Amino acid sequence: MLVLENIVTHYGNIQALKGISLKINKGEIVTIIGANGAGKTTTLKTICSLVKPTSGKIFFEGNDITSKHTSDIVEAGIALVPEGRRVFPKMTVMENLSLGAYLNNDRNKIKNDLEKVFDLFPVLKNRLKQVSGTLSGGEQQMLAMGRALMARPKLLLLDEPSMGLAPKIVSNIFDIIQQINSEGTTILLVEQNAQMALSIANKGYVMETGRFILEDSANTLLNNEEVKKAYLGES
Repeated sequence: MLVLENIVTHYGNIQALKGISLKINKGEIVTIIGANGAGKTTTLKTICSLVKPTSGKIFFEGNDITSKHTSDIVEAGIALVPEGRRVFPKMTVMENLSLGAYLNNDRNKIKNDLEKVFDLFPVLKNRLKQVSGTLSGGEQQMLAMGRALMARPKLLLLDEPSMGLAPKIVSNIFDIIQQINSEGTTILLVEQNAQMALSIANKGYVMETGRFILEDSANTLLNNEEVKKAYLGES
């Protein structure tokens, strides 16, 4: 479904991605784990064309999207839930969700999509007129995910969905990620909580300083001694 081939990305003179390759099959949950500054967020931004790669190719459903505009990539079926949630704080919950559906002109489809979002995140239905900046961190994360789902993505990119959230909320968010996947959406998950990420993923990539140093099934990585020491807090 998604293929990255030898992607190199720079910020000015700084090389953030150093020739990474990645493959995601339809229906999978794939996770990228690694420390802060490893290049995880840059990988997602490069896929979405928020940052342009210096070299390499990106293919989505067999089509070369390397040079596409971000709006074209959303239209193709890729949506990003950014790090830090990035809801529009002065707009209501409903206005945020409506923005997610900006490519959709079919009112019936939008209505159906809203109901699906409310099934996943019932709290949002009770907060439709509330200004988004007054929501809790967990509610803002749910809103950011709901907004992305309103774009009807085939591939959902999630950047650190557990960041800054209480453990109980994190567990709930990861349950919802699995539910979204079970309903047909492929997921690429960037996450510092390696234990949680690998526990729900099919496959994982370990990233260090702009490179993937390991790639394997999630279960194999969970049981890898080096991964345990470096990312799972086990000695």
